[in-house]
Amino acid sequence: MLDAFHISAGSMQAHQTHVDVIANNLSNANTTGFKKSKVEFEDLMYRELAAAAGTLVRPDLTHPVGLGTTTAAIEKIFSQGEAKGTDRNLDLLIQGKGFFEVLLPDGGAAYSRTGHLQIDAEGLLVNADGYPLNPALQIPADAQDVLVSPEGVVSVLLPERDQPLELGVIELAAFMNPGGLTPMGDNLYAVSGASGDAFYGAPGEDDFGVLAQGFLEASNVSLIEELTNMMVAQRGYEMGAKVIQAADEMLGIINNLRR
Repeated sequence: MLDAFHISAGSMQAHQTHVDVIANNLSNANTTGFKKSKVEFEDLMYRELAAAAGTLVRPDLTHPVGLGTTTAAIEKIFSQGEAKGTDRNLDLLIQGKGFFEVLLPDGGAAYSRTGHLQIDAEGLLVNADGYPLNPALQIPADAQDVLVSPEGVVSVLLPERDQPLELGVIELAAFMNPGGLTPMGDNLYAVSGASGDAFYGAPGEDDFGVLAQGFLEASNVSLIEELTNMMVAQRGYEMGAKVIQAADEMLGIINNLRR
């Protein structure tokens, strides 16, 4: 009887985690470049009950009883988000599996799908938080316009030139298992043992994807899907609470029989 309390409590905790993940997905439905998370559950260990006595019962017959569920993993889903036109020449959309690599203040690298770029005081292309792209690209102070081709070639228009001046190429990073990346906040991800090390290439190569200038990637959160998942998680939580209530009533009946 006591197992029912622990099993149901564990189920309620797992469903609470599910609701928390859904809440985070919904709260970032309008966050540029956000990737939704998905909860995976797994059953816990099993306890074998002793076989009932009697000649009709096989001696090798086992009676495994499960001890509940737990959260196995919370995985990021990197499906492509909808393209949103911005008419801003420093907004870049990755159409494919690639990531922008940026350098953090401590010298480490982080990865992002958000291409809302800016030019800092030194002329470097940086993300919205001021972290420069890697490899670095410096825009001349007198540049009249910045052009980015689908293959990542960055060019600028200068007053004294009739033709655009090519500055370099925006490289993209990719991973064998992007779902294993560790979220850092600010739409940034860090390498983990599950994701594997980053490998690099220019846009248009292999599965890195191509760039679209003047567009940003919207969140891949589906409101209908998340609301449906929330109702399912809520019902699961309610069922766990009802099992605890039923087990408590049964235990009360047993206690009353002893009086």
